[in-house]
Amino acid sequence: MKNYFVLGAAVCVALSMVSCKSSESAYKKAYEKAKQQRQTQVDQPTTTTTTTTTQPTVVAPVQTVTTAPVATENTRSENLTLVNGTGLKAYSVVVGSFSIRANADNLQKTLKNNGYSAQIATNPQGMYRVIASTFDDLTSAVNSRNALRNQYPDAWLLRK
Repeated sequence: MKNYFVLGAAVCVALSMVSCKSSESAYKKAYEKAKQQRQTQVDQPTTTTTTTTTQPTVVAPVQTVTTAPVATENTRSENLTLVNGTGLKAYSVVVGSFSIRANADNLQKTLKNNGYSAQIATNPQGMYRVIASTFDDLTSAVNSRNALRNQYPDAWLLRK
């Protein structure tokens, strides 16, 4: 009787493993689509024109233009209570969000060791937000967030 039970359980497990459909095909389709788009960009013919001039070609120097962030820059607004830090200004750069205070403390310590005036605040849902820097104006906050995204890709802006 035990043997039949074990054999039946093994057959059920085997059937459940075989009947599972892999989601790999969705990834494969997306990969193939991206590959096809890339190939069509490469295959597009480029036209070149040849000009003969007797005057030298003047090349303008490259100028870097920094644009101010648009007033609609993606920011979030939350009611925060400061847990550890000196105070929040109008715009803050959040680099981490944790449900456990010890994790937030560790990230704050790391940021302070890297020269940031990191702070910890909590929202009404009990999440600890680790704030790397805080600013009065949006432009400075955006620049700081963009610089921090090299090390913290999920950094985001918080509006008070």
